[in-house]
Amino acid sequence: MSRAFVNEDAGSDRPDLPERPVPPGPNPVTPRGLAELQAQLARRQAELVALKARPDRLDKLPEAAAERDIRWLEARLKAAVPIDPATHDLSEVAFGLVVTVADEDGREARYEITGEDEADASLGRIAPGSPLARALLGAEVGDVVTWRRPAGKMELEVLGIAHADP
Repeated sequence: MSRAFVNEDAGSDRPDLPERPVPPGPNPVTPRGLAELQAQLARRQAELVALKARPDRLDKLPEAAAERDIRWLEARLKAAVPIDPATHDLSEVAFGLVVTVADEDGREARYEITGEDEADASLGRIAPGSPLARALLGAEVGDVVTWRRPAGKMELEVLGIAHADP
């Protein structure tokens, strides 16, 4: 038999999947972000149990993907540093708070600075390491900050700082 038709990975129960990269260092999270990570972990663990209970388990890829996701979620939770935004006063923009800004044309926008894992631009949630969050952190109402974007600099005036809706 030709070597071209021999499955050298035969006997391997686990397909090779690349690991999800885990950023180094602490993982600041809001209480909502911590709860979301815990819920995702519980869902993936339940999915893995269901996958292993399948009568036909010839395709191991879904199980391997679930195991990989569980490892990633456990690493993110282990590095989690919960920060309760309710403890922040509203004198300056800080992690977990919502800031309302106006651009040079007077258009207003609201952004919430959240943990990296819960950032979602479509919901106005931005990670603290993003250029916009870096420009806003520490600003006070009335301050004008410069947001350095790929499309060019934009001046934003801080109109308000508030706690996020629960």
